[in-house]
Amino acid sequence: MSHFSGVMQLTDLDDFITPSQECIKPVKIDKVTTSTGSKIKVQSDGSYIQLKEDGDSKYLQRVDISLSDCLACSGCITSAESVLITQQSKDEMMRIFNEKRNLINSDQKHLAKFIVVSLSIQPVLSMAQCYNLTPELALKKLTGYFKKLGADMVLDMCVAEDMVLLEAQEEFIERYHSKSNGIKSSLPMLASSCPGWVCYAEKTHGSYILPYISTTKSPQQVIGSMVKSYLTEEMSRLPQSVYHITVMPCYDKKLEASREDFYNPGTNSKDVDCVITSIELEQLLQAENKNLSDENEEEPDWPWGGPPLPPLQRHAGSGSGGYAHHIFSFAAKELFPYVTAELTFRPLRNQDFQEVILEKDNVVLLRFAIANGFRNIQNLVQKLKRGKCIYDYVEIMACPSGCLNGGAQIRPKDNMSSRELTCKLERLYDELPIEEPENNKTVHLLYDKWLGGKSSDKKKSMLHTSYHAVEKSSNALNIKW
Repeated sequence: MSHFSGVMQLTDLDDFITPSQECIKPVKIDKVTTSTGSKIKVQSDGSYIQLKEDGDSKYLQRVDISLSDCLACSGCITSAESVLITQQSKDEMMRIFNEKRNLINSDQKHLAKFIVVSLSIQPVLSMAQCYNLTPELALKKLTGYFKKLGADMVLDMCVAEDMVLLEAQEEFIERYHSKSNGIKSSLPMLASSCPGWVCYAEKTHGSYILPYISTTKSPQQVIGSMVKSYLTEEMSRLPQSVYHITVMPCYDKKLEASREDFYNPGTNSKDVDCVITSIELEQLLQAENKNLSDENEEEPDWPWGGPPLPPLQRHAGSGSGGYAHHIFSFAAKELFPYVTAELTFRPLRNQDFQEVILEKDNVVLLRFAIANGFRNIQNLVQKLKRGKCIYDYVEIMACPSGCLNGGAQIRPKDNMSSRELTCKLERLYDELPIEEPENNKTVHLLYDKWLGGKSSDKKKSMLHTSYHAVEKSSNALNIKW
């Protein structure tokens, strides 16, 4: 069985978490009309048999638990166990690649899926460190590897990341002005790119916390909209004919991709069909006795129009995307242009909780924070509930040290500690060239050509989402004894 991320119980505020006790294994019982009745026996291997009084018996079919079922269940918080995953696995991805290969070999290429792979920066750095490659070379090797498997297009996600930062900046300004007009739930604005945090908020704190969470989609879901909307339009393809894979540092991204919000019933298509993680990529290579260093090098594709960006650029700020850094800089210029902003984050109770302040004459104008790990998140939420949260914006990530230390990043080897590995990845990240979203001409082109302007309804549907409080189940099976 492949690795899986954890589940944090409300009674256990550790950052490392175990499967939920409330998860149950359901069995589909096909009712049989009989006058003699029947009994069910559980075998030692966990299978179920229906026993009839006439001596006949039959195995009962187990019901698969889908990721959508998991998201709708209130028993756990950030569940992404691989036992629940049927369509979000490396095996499913390889099935699609093999199916395409077989169709091409049998002269049925027209029936094959058009496969697009989108690479996030954190897994690229994880693979680079694991195989002792430069980040730029690792990106080219991964592109070559996926092209050899059968991918038609491999994308760098920088354009989507830029678009998310620009949207989040504008959203913060709107919320700031709304608070000035007396709308209580406008601030603090809480980051929304971490699915573990969002799932936790939906299942634990419900409608109280959700209004504070940014409605801007994560980069994964924005690149999903770009692929299934913009690219399909440009290529004159149906969205359901495109199979979109993302490579991410987090197992909970599988849950995010499976949300009903990101499924289009009209086209029977998900924005992201399959999420693969750094660990799963390493497992694939190990299973084939391959080394990433030996793969062919290819440049990522650039189907967006406009001048291509140099591949693999980072954003200033944290290795999780630099949300607090960029939104703080933008807000300071927009709201207080007469004050010089100093972007110095200082750690408070620990390195995973940092803040930056804009002040003039000892009066605080803006106060931003970064909160990584569930201990810090829990403290922040409790302050918010008591009306004592002093922040205007908080960049929140469920994993300690953020996305570079994501739960699905390749684990340390050769007696290296997790902290040492994270520091290496942070150094690799800091050495990359910085991309300023405001200077990305392609993003502005996409706003006009694809979305019809920054105030269009299409922009809202493609770049923003909503959240849903999950009702606690009253099923007796959920009672803890």
